[in-house]
Amino acid sequence: MRIAIFHDFFGTIGGGEKLVVELARGLKADIFTTQIDKDNLKKMGAADVKIKSIGNPSRFPVLKQITASWLFSRVNRSGSGYDFYILSGNWAIFAAKKHKPNLLYCHTPVRMFYQAYDDFKQVAPWWAKPLFVVWVRVHRHFLERNLQHIQRVVANSEDCRRRVKKYYHKSSVVVNPPIKQYEFRRFGDFWLSVNRLYPHKRIELQLEAFSRLPEEKLVVGGGVTSGDHSEAYRNKLLQSKPGNVTFLGEVNEKKLEELYAECKGFIATSQKEDFGMNILEAMSAGKAVVAVNEGGFRETMINGKTGFLVNADAGEIVKAVKSINKNPSRFRKACEEQAAKYSVKKFIEKVRKEIYANR
Repeated sequence: MRIAIFHDFFGTIGGGEKLVVELARGLKADIFTTQIDKDNLKKMGAADVKIKSIGNPSRFPVLKQITASWLFSRVNRSGSGYDFYILSGNWAIFAAKKHKPNLLYCHTPVRMFYQAYDDFKQVAPWWAKPLFVVWVRVHRHFLERNLQHIQRVVANSEDCRRRVKKYYHKSSVVVNPPIKQYEFRRFGDFWLSVNRLYPHKRIELQLEAFSRLPEEKLVVGGGVTSGDHSEAYRNKLLQSKPGNVTFLGEVNEKKLEELYAECKGFIATSQKEDFGMNILEAMSAGKAVVAVNEGGFRETMINGKTGFLVNADAGEIVKAVKSINKNPSRFRKACEEQAAKYSVKKFIEKVRKEIYANR
């Protein structure tokens, strides 16, 4: 069976991009996308995966999402010998009408259209608020029209499944993402955070916590795409960071292996994270996690055994970090055992089952 995967962008390295690359490898599928950052593909170690661009979207926020949707609505690979289509992300949904049979792997319903609409509206400049409201209403309308052409939905977590039902009015099954299993080397002298530098990741909480922990070090890996709506947020973080926090930007796979292998522990503060591959990657290297008690983190964390679930409060993060620092090795076995449940092999088997259930 020949399979094509449509994915929004390959501009940054995130959980969605890692998942799609593993999916393409496991199913021997081709990937079609819009924006491609070749340097980031090299950092991901994705040279063996066939990724093709269907066109470049605008670099400007909002126009980027609109033009990506238009590109997916225009693309037509139905006569190219493919037997099945997987849609990954938000704007790839616009390719559903021309590409059937299909399946949507939902990482999250569009945050700014639904669960985070009020947050985005609040932070928009006063002059942009009316434009934001109009854009969301119009774009959301067309997105929901295209959702009618989705034949089956797979959600990445129970939390995501509930929101797919609430916002997309569709039933779905849960297939958790796979993670690469990283190796333990030692408990080093720094804590680690790996994520895109987006506002809902709440990196400012991490900065505040480590400003109260001057004897500790925090290393932050991840970045934003040039022209992305979060560039201002990234710049603000860089200007306000305390001296014991280091931002690395996007890191390649070799560096990521080193960071996971040698960090003391891991910090995750994302608001209502849909799943959270990063905390399981850290666990696979035997490192305890301090994560906010929200969203998908609650589905994979074992509180008190693989680390601690805390409220989105800098003081609670500080308290959890200090607790883990006393004896980080006591969490290692539970972390490695929990992470081992999320193998690539199991993931591919479950997705393949959903593909054939749709035929």
